[in-house]
Amino acid sequence: MSQAPAPARRRATELRRLVHHHEDLYYRQGRPEISDLEFDRLMAELAGLEAAHPDLATADSPTRRVGGAPLEGFVQVRHEPPMQSLDNTYSLEELREWGARLERLAPDGARGFVAELKVDGVSVSLLYEDGVFVRGATRGNGLIGDDITANLRTIRALPLRLRGRLRGRLLVRGEVYLPRSVFRRLNREREEAGLPLFVNPRNSTAGTIRLLDSREVAARQLAALVYHVAEGPRLGSHAEALERLGEWGFPVHDSWRRCPDLAAVEAFVGDWRERRRELDFETDGVVVKIDELALRERLGSTAKSPRWAVAFKYEPERGETVVREIVVQVGRTGVLTPVAVLEPVFVGGTTVRRATLHNYEDLARKDVRVGDTVRVERGGDVIPKVVEVVLERRPSGALPFEMPARCPQCGEAVVREEGEVAWRCVNPVCPAVVAVSIRHFAGRNAMDIEGLGDERIEQLLAAGLLHDFPDLYRLERSALAALDGWGDRSADKLLASIEASRGRELHRLLFALGIRQVGERVAKLLAGHFGSLAALAAASEEELIAVPEVGPKVAAGIRAFFADPRQRQRLEALAAAGVSPPEAARATPAGPLSGKSVVLTGRLAGFSREEATALLERLGARVAAAVSKKTDLVIAGEDAGSKLAKARELGVPVEGEEALRAWSGRGGASR
Repeated sequence: MSQAPAPARRRATELRRLVHHHEDLYYRQGRPEISDLEFDRLMAELAGLEAAHPDLATADSPTRRVGGAPLEGFVQVRHEPPMQSLDNTYSLEELREWGARLERLAPDGARGFVAELKVDGVSVSLLYEDGVFVRGATRGNGLIGDDITANLRTIRALPLRLRGRLRGRLLVRGEVYLPRSVFRRLNREREEAGLPLFVNPRNSTAGTIRLLDSREVAARQLAALVYHVAEGPRLGSHAEALERLGEWGFPVHDSWRRCPDLAAVEAFVGDWRERRRELDFETDGVVVKIDELALRERLGSTAKSPRWAVAFKYEPERGETVVREIVVQVGRTGVLTPVAVLEPVFVGGTTVRRATLHNYEDLARKDVRVGDTVRVERGGDVIPKVVEVVLERRPSGALPFEMPARCPQCGEAVVREEGEVAWRCVNPVCPAVVAVSIRHFAGRNAMDIEGLGDERIEQLLAAGLLHDFPDLYRLERSALAALDGWGDRSADKLLASIEASRGRELHRLLFALGIRQVGERVAKLLAGHFGSLAALAAASEEELIAVPEVGPKVAAGIRAFFADPRQRQRLEALAAAGVSPPEAARATPAGPLSGKSVVLTGRLAGFSREEATALLERLGARVAAAVSKKTDLVIAGEDAGSKLAKARELGVPVEGEEALRAWSGRGGASR
């Protein structure tokens, strides 16, 4: 394949510079200069150039952030130097004892400290060579961690190329975290999709950073902060290191403070005790470090921890209260969730009256009973939860809670599907499910029907005017105007909003239908991929899996939805009422294989499966897992088996590995 012409090469270089510049302004400095639309256009132009000229794609290109094909597993990385953990202190007295030990170990040492907020996330190590990010790994056991480079590339706060002319190796350490605002959004989407809620941001981060599919990692919008230089230019102090990290382009939180003595450290601890709730990340304490790096070397480390640093942990935000009642809520997708109704207790800056028990397994493990005294926790924006039971204060006669065998709303039997912890009412017309489904259907990000709050939905259900969301399109003005608190004006306003919703975009309708595990993002991907509701309804699981971010479980849920007679009746009722979204524009990335479905099979001599998949996707292809009538091309390596036979049976064109070599510019060479 010929090299890209000079104008294209210059433009790609300029686009990479512009995108890196605007990413830094947006994600690290918080002062964007251009709109999201303008930024997206820059990214799209760069992606188009790299697809047309693969030799332009560089290791530090911002297009690498979107995530590639799923990994088969993680390679292990040895940490040099090791990533040690910190000793913890839980009181100011213990912090002073740590300071006294330092005085005994180095009585003539300088006594300056740096205090930093301790981010409650996942520790990572980042390696740069000549200013370019080359590898990232989890802490693991401190000596060996997992190579998660592909996932870390998706974090826009982390620079792929550093500012300045930095030569040689630079090894830094930092913390990856899920912002509280993103945590809340993800839980809303998971609730809408009928998925179990994330318990807290840290656990969500730990699970996300080790996902094998970096595309899913990218969708969760992790963030990061960097706080330590483990190897690199010689520096004199930790304060200097933090300043240099910021100059190089790393995200460094500006709350750190150089403290001349422990009294200043204690003031910092007290200052942030309450203020930390205002942050967009979870913090459970303050890290205190000796500032002078030469003194750190003299003090050294124990087998586990450095002597020159310690973590001060804030006390957990918990309160004790009594369980008045345990109720079972039925969600939009039929999931039964036990909830503890509590004597009001002030925890984490707010009064808590109810706390989720998540699911029956969690409730049974903690053995929460009515009348129990329990400890409740609420950190920042985390959902209030019952942490433990104070068993010595359990009243006599308190009985274990049993999940109902039938739905408390409609009386139908509840089921627990294989591999799931949730019990579920599978009756789509269950009153509890219907009420929440109507609210979801009418929501701003769905069909956007104004004037349908909870009270009005309950009123319409009680009056017999609504039984399900298709009934919205059969409401009559006279019946609405006659309701208490209504009138002609209220009726006209609601009917006008309902009328406007008949032509909403396809992705809004897909989201509104409440298909399990289909949130807003997946709905947009499905709409862009299939273009119409009819095409989506006819798609096989294999075709669904070919859509980015749609895995086997999501595909199975979509197929189950369209196979359910009751859901088909809903769709028919909507169509009869004139709900007809315009056909969506099919998403077709630029490139010679634009919009084509390609299947890889057999052993490739010159490419890993990940490399081949990434190449095909850069060329615009959709890489599918199985051969079907809609497959456009099969790339067959050595020992190709049933997929090759299926392609020949269906008359699908077949190419060998030489096609990949030609597209990649490798010619006839192999590894």
